Order: sequence, then C-alpha cells, then structure tokens
Amino acid sequence: MDLFEYQARDLFAKHGVPVLDGDVIETPEAARAIAERFGGRAVVKAQVKVGGRGKAGGVKLAADPADAVAKAEAILGMDIKGHTVNKVMLAQTADIKEEYYVSFLLDRTNRTFLAMASVEGGVEIEVVAEENPDALAKIPVDANEGCTPAKAAEIVAAAKFPAEIADQVADVLVKLWKVFIAEDALLVEVNPLIKSGDGKIIALDGKVSLDENAEFRQPHHAELEDKAAANPLEAAAKAKGLNYVKLDGEVGIIGNGAGLVMSTLDVVAYAGEEHGGVKPANFLDIGGGASAEVMANGLEIILGDPDVKSVFVNVFGGITACDAVANGIVQALALLEEKGEAVTKPLVVRLDGNNAELGRKILTDANHPLVQQVDTMDGAAARAAELANK
Repeated sequence: MDLFEYQARDLFAKHGVPVLDGDVIETPEAARAIAERFGGRAVVKAQVKVGGRGKAGGVKLAADPADAVAKAEAILGMDIKGHTVNKVMLAQTADIKEEYYVSFLLDRTNRTFLAMASVEGGVEIEVVAEENPDALAKIPVDANEGCTPAKAAEIVAAAKFPAEIADQVADVLVKLWKVFIAEDALLVEVNPLIKSGDGKIIALDGKVSLDENAEFRQPHHAELEDKAAANPLEAAAKAKGLNYVKLDGEVGIIGNGAGLVMSTLDVVAYAGEEHGGVKPANFLDIGGGASAEVMANGLEIILGDPDVKSVFVNVFGGITACDAVANGIVQALALLEEKGEAVTKPLVVRLDGNNAELGRKILTDANHPLVQQVDTMDGAAARAAELANK
C-alpha cells in the first residue's frame, strides 16, 4: 500500500525523523488558516501517489494566506498522470541550501534490504542512476543487524556527504530505518532530504510503501488506506477475505494456488489472441480450501464484474480433493440463486489431480446449464475465451 506524502510525513514525525509542519485539506478556503499559522507563506502540494507533481504544476509556493487559497483552488481537481487531486498539503517553507536523497527498500533480487543515498537529490533518482551511477551509493543492510549507527556512517561515507552534516544524516538514516522496520515497509524514501540555511537536515518530502501482508500486526494501517480510490470489487473481495486483483479483461479466473492462477492468466491471454483478443478479467486465488462458501464468494465477486463475459474455474486437487471443489461449485451456484443473484454467465471448469474423476461426475450429475467441463487447461482456456468473445 502506497501512502500519500502527508501520511509518510506523519509516520516520519512519529519516529523522530525531522520534518516541517504541515497539514492536509480538501477545500481551498481551509488553506487560509493554515497559511496564517505558518506566518503567511506556505508550499501547496498536490497529494497524489505518482511522481512528477512539480513538473505538472501540482506544487506551488503561496506568498500569503489569500494566495494559498488561490493556489489550493488551482491544484484541487487537477489531473496528474491520470490521478485526480482530491487533497492538498500545505507545508512550511524551507530555506534550502542543498538537496540529497536517501532510502531503504527491499532488494528482492539479492534477498536483502538495501540502502540508497546520493548527494544529488531533488530530481528523479532514476535519472541520477542512469546519468551518473557513481553518485548513487547502494549499501546492503543485513536484516538481523539493521541500520546501526556504524552502518549509517558507512552509508554516509559511501555517498560522500559533506563532513559537516555527516552525523546529522547518519542520525536521520537510523530513524528512517526505525520507520522501515516498525511500520513493516517495503520502501521508505526521502527526496529531497535538505540542508537548510541554518545547517539542519530535514526530510522535505517522503514516499512510503507498506507491506499489506503485515496487516495482522499493523491494525492502524487500515486508517491509511485510500478507500475512495479503491476498486469496489477489490474492496468487496478483501472484505470477504479473498485474494483478488481486478484486471482489464473479459474472462473471470478462479484457481487454487497463486502459481496456478498466474499460469491460468497466461494461458487465457494466449488463447484470447484467437478469439477477438479477450483477456483475463482478474486474479482470484481461493487457496487450498475451496468450500461452497468460499467458491460462492469468489463467483459473486467475479459475476458482479460487468466486464466479465465468461468464467474459467481451474482447480488442481491436492489437499483439497476435486470432489470437494465440485460440490463447492454446485452448492455455490445454489447459494447464489437462493440470494436472488441469478447466474447468467457461462462457467468453464477444469478439474485435475486428487479425485478428479469423481469431481467431474458430480458436475455432470448436477447438469447445470451454464457449467461446461473441459479436461485440459489449454482447452478450457480456449473455450472460456471463445464464450467470452460471443
């Protein structure tokens, strides 16, 4: 889950990272009192989860409270790279002397954590990495040791921060690491980290991505979710405990196991090339326990997607046998009918693995008019794509 800048700033402040005062608003007039609190001048910043706000006109300096209202009015409602600005953050102005970059992130390739730092901040870090790679220090951070003062000093030295601010930057790194670990983050980034006119180091902007897999131990993170921007189908699936992601396609997908579902997406996309270019409509992993209720919940979400024209249920029986899955499908269809949610879209079912023959017999005996069985994964994908194209 990516956070807005103001949310990242609040987490930084919570863990002692030096930040400037700021407040978030949703109406232009609310900017007046905040600017007055700051002494008149304020920076008005669009709150969108995308870079390049400044170039798009989403960051403006207000000279006085009236100007802050005008700037807020100009930014609210803007479209920045497909993101509508619904909130702006007013922040104190800063006397910027130097701009730097620091971050911690999960390095999946090398299976470790990584610190990155550069004395060339304030621009997109990808540009620095491409045009002047030597200016970007990359230091692995051991998960067991973390960013100790000694490791922070190593990062500062590798990035060649000036000696007069080295201790301050190291202290910020230690506190940012605390944010990274305590909040179960995948990325904590400050760009720019500035040196002010009085020599202080301040986090002027922040980017934080949180690991949604850690929700069970971070209940307060639910308050940070941007529910207004959430896909309603994904929100409904989440409420039902389903692992669902909406995609841009027409064939609904249900499978048991993330690997199988990912393979199913590829097979359907390939088959769709022969049938009008149809594509997978979603990722939905029902896991190992395909009970009638779980199957009904999954079907309810997928059938509720107006883009879906057909559904492909692809199950490999393992711990949960295919006969249990088949019973789940039959009972799920009955449950949906009982709830008044008529099933009108065709289902293509492929069962393989443990008790596959019995599972197929159960579906055959049920003889539901919208359920079709295909023995192979490729054949079932092709049939689902064909039905979606009709």
